[in-house]
Amino acid sequence: MDAQTRKRLIDEHLDAIRELEAQATGEIADESQSWPPDGFYMLWHVVVGLMLGGLGALVSLTANVFGAPLFGRRSLELIRVYLTFPMGAKALEVEEGMVLFVGCMLYLVTGALYGVFLHLVMTLYFNEASEQKKLVVATVIGLALWIVNFYLIISWLQPMLLGDNWIVRLIPWWVGALTHLAFAWSVLAAELWGDFGRFRGQTA
Repeated sequence: MDAQTRKRLIDEHLDAIRELEAQATGEIADESQSWPPDGFYMLWHVVVGLMLGGLGALVSLTANVFGAPLFGRRSLELIRVYLTFPMGAKALEVEEGMVLFVGCMLYLVTGALYGVFLHLVMTLYFNEASEQKKLVVATVIGLALWIVNFYLIISWLQPMLLGDNWIVRLIPWWVGALTHLAFAWSVLAAELWGDFGRFRGQTA
């Protein structure tokens, strides 16, 4: 191969490499410009809802743990009563150990799932609403969750399955209402503090 042919082939290969590099740089730039997504990013909102719901459940559980002794109740009395749904009356006699730990975890998981619902409602239908209106909506949702859970589902389902209505009977109405409100308000507070929407389109 003569020198001229060798130089031509080298130049052709170099041109091809430069073209590939330019394409790669353009793809990286396109990917960086696609965040945040222009459309509704469902997976992101589901994950955020799970996190906010777990946080809200933790706040409401903590408030109940510290508030129960003020009224002469055991710290985790709420968890014991909730555990009567799968365990029946024997859950009320549990003092400590793995059963209460599992009950607390179930409480947090349930809150996380409800957090997805609450976050999606606030994002899809009240994203542009004022903070005052969002507070009213969160309050209504929290009370609605309490009424539906306690009086439209548990009030007939637990007696049918286990023979008694411990949850509705042993948890005072105001405790049930405040527990659900603490959950809803905590989710809303965390959502307002870390509002994703206000950062859309901004760059560092």
